[in-house]
Amino acid sequence: MFKHAQLESVKTWLGDPAHGTLPRHARIQRAIRQLILDGALDVGKPLPASRALAKSLGVSRDTVESAYSQLHAEGFIERRVGSGSFVSKRAQRSSRRGATQHLSLRRESTRLSQRGAAMFQGGGVRESLAPRPFAPGVPETRSFPLQTWERLERQVLKEYGARALAHSHPQGMEPLRRAIADHVNLERGGRATPECVLVLTSSQQALTLCSTVLLDDGDRIFIEDPVYHGARKAFDAAGLACVPVPLDAQGMQVARLVDMAQPGKAVYLTPSHQFPTGTTLALDRRLAVIEWARQHRAWIIEDDYDSEFHYAGRPTACVQGLDAHDRTIYIGTFTKSLFPGLRIAYMVLPSQLVAPMTVARTLMDGHSASIPQLTLARFMEGGHFGAHVRAMRGVYADRLDALVRLVRKHLADFVEPRVPVGGMQMPCILIRNIPEREAIDTARRAGIDLLGLAALHASNKHKAGFLMGFAAYTPDEMEAAVKKLAGLLRPLERP
Repeated sequence: MFKHAQLESVKTWLGDPAHGTLPRHARIQRAIRQLILDGALDVGKPLPASRALAKSLGVSRDTVESAYSQLHAEGFIERRVGSGSFVSKRAQRSSRRGATQHLSLRRESTRLSQRGAAMFQGGGVRESLAPRPFAPGVPETRSFPLQTWERLERQVLKEYGARALAHSHPQGMEPLRRAIADHVNLERGGRATPECVLVLTSSQQALTLCSTVLLDDGDRIFIEDPVYHGARKAFDAAGLACVPVPLDAQGMQVARLVDMAQPGKAVYLTPSHQFPTGTTLALDRRLAVIEWARQHRAWIIEDDYDSEFHYAGRPTACVQGLDAHDRTIYIGTFTKSLFPGLRIAYMVLPSQLVAPMTVARTLMDGHSASIPQLTLARFMEGGHFGAHVRAMRGVYADRLDALVRLVRKHLADFVEPRVPVGGMQMPCILIRNIPEREAIDTARRAGIDLLGLAALHASNKHKAGFLMGFAAYTPDEMEAAVKKLAGLLRPLERP
């Protein structure tokens, strides 16, 4: 028979609400299996007769027999006619000593690879699961034309039938690649063809692909300072040597890049609306970085994450469209322009990179879902994408103006707004002696999601502050949050 402690362990399993979804025989089977794995039941140890165990547990004999049968099938016990059931020799590795060692190992810190440790220590990229003021980069979704999207999705399902349920080509569905190429050429002044478009899950995936396919561990990549945190973390995780290049009112100081004694393999840019400052890279600097890439056979990684939302005239043509030497990888996303749950982004690649990038993508997630791709293609072909972007551009411009007024009215004692020419967030510089980290943490506990500026800088020569996203929040919602933030910041000021 079981010892008292062993019997009680099985009873605990049987009565634990956490195992309530399992049938009784499964609970008994797993309880006994765990006793064997833990070394509490040694090899050769006889198990109680099914009738006796059933009586002790208050279950039917059939229930215990079912548990024993499963343990026998898995090799944990042996059943001998006329003798009973015994712990199998196959389970001999699960000795008491082995269990002790196992527990000891579990208590040790997990050993990760250098790359895994860098990824974990970097904290990943935290996305706002629900819009909270002032989470940056979150679009307004309440006014998205859901009925139009649903109608187009039904059309896709009717036309494609079961074919829409199959794997997509890893490069992406041809109708969507064609629509993306047309959009980039028309709206961004690009030089795209459907054959050079790679449809992805996210721009973060695109950055990871660039880091791993184009560069080796230790290779130098020039980055903006400050820089988008998702890009920096992707480059760090890949073991790249990030070299910061300072900014001014016209974007990255490309002259500093050109004068670097040791060249790099790539440069990362957010030229339309630099993240986080919102500045636009001047035309002469775009041409200069293209020439630099040509001379050094380097790559330009152009992250054009929210160029659709430019409020002061038309945005400058993308770098990819100006680059006649095919050294630019253009990254775009629909997460900002449409809705985060769509999970569709893309790259426009030089022709020689299409095959390597596509193959590398198959090692990540294989492909993007077919139905959203085909629906998005129709959404774009029918003019709905352009109409939605134009409508949101007007809404976001008004919300930016509202946020500027609110900050100047209620937060003037604490911050100075740096009004961008476009984008979905506004940087604010702290003008009082308030610790940035403490301000961010205090606001987050109160339901206000700010992104601190300090972590986005590679150098120590920066001003403290935070980003305030405004796209997803009405003026009334922003006003309530700004007033709350003012009350939170006041007690944090240091003398």
